[in-house]
Amino acid sequence: MKQSEKTSTAGLSEEVRGILRCLGCRGPLQNDATALVCRKCNTLYPFTKGVYRFVDMQKYANSFGFQWKLYARTQLDDADSQRSESAFRRRTGFRPEDLAGKLVLDVGCGMGRFAEVATRWGAHIVGIDLSLAAEVAAQNLNDRSASIFQADVFNLPFAPESFDYIYSIGVLHHTPNCEEAFKTLPALLKPGGRIAIWLYSAYNPWYRMSDVYRRVTRRMRPQTLHKLCRMVIPLYWIHQALRNIPLVGKPVAAALAWLIPMSFHKDVTWRLLDTFDWYSPWYQSKHTYEEVFRWFEDCGLEDLRVIEQPIAVQGRRPTELRPAPAQETMEIERCAE
Repeated sequence: MKQSEKTSTAGLSEEVRGILRCLGCRGPLQNDATALVCRKCNTLYPFTKGVYRFVDMQKYANSFGFQWKLYARTQLDDADSQRSESAFRRRTGFRPEDLAGKLVLDVGCGMGRFAEVATRWGAHIVGIDLSLAAEVAAQNLNDRSASIFQADVFNLPFAPESFDYIYSIGVLHHTPNCEEAFKTLPALLKPGGRIAIWLYSAYNPWYRMSDVYRRVTRRMRPQTLHKLCRMVIPLYWIHQALRNIPLVGKPVAAALAWLIPMSFHKDVTWRLLDTFDWYSPWYQSKHTYEEVFRWFEDCGLEDLRVIEQPIAVQGRRPTELRPAPAQETMEIERCAE
């Protein structure tokens, strides 16, 4: 998208404004400096702190609002680290030449970690997040080609066939129903557009104890849980020391890691953030390639690809929808709603 493209008084490009729809009547929206307004039913969607609001509460996502306000810039790339760009490639399979000049939907943008990469590659990003992390993303991306919305993946304010690319990295498994959340997205792709998602893997049992603890930790105030997660700082060094003990050290270290699952990132800030991210979400499902491929196929997506880091799958919306067998028709219609 060219920098010279016309924008509205609230900063929306004409292309993005053209795909916006009212959540109630699905009418087109027009905007001024303080709100988006439905032309048909006059519903108002306010614009505050750089974010267009299509929800009035965070629902089950409040812990993400807390963590990304606290770690607003921790995972952004800089001259010393390209971790986020590397993760973006491994989890989507997208390349700079794929996204340059394209309209791209980031589902669950958080503080804008991956949106920053995509805008650096030349994409215009539309980022949505249910939590107040959307405010952090708007601030982090205020000089980039990006439009940020606080919105619910189960009720998105976009017209069908709006986006060239869609990605969701580490987000859909934190919704009440990961499959249903995914199936809201393919209909938003233009014909020939591509979608990539990355989800937690169900193949490795390392997380089982963390799921037991999450029955309690997800009910804690985020501030209290964050203080508790600071325990991973000394535990990390205990774990590293155990590994160096001959014969029994590695099995004992492995038992400790299974009993108290935590991040082993070398950077202490990333380690604390990642560990909090495991224990805080209200919902956290794990998945296999078999079930995720079925979701893609149910929605009529083709050219399915397994990407480098499990569970990562990419697919393409056909340029023309092929006739589906009768038993598949209901699933495809649901994906196209």
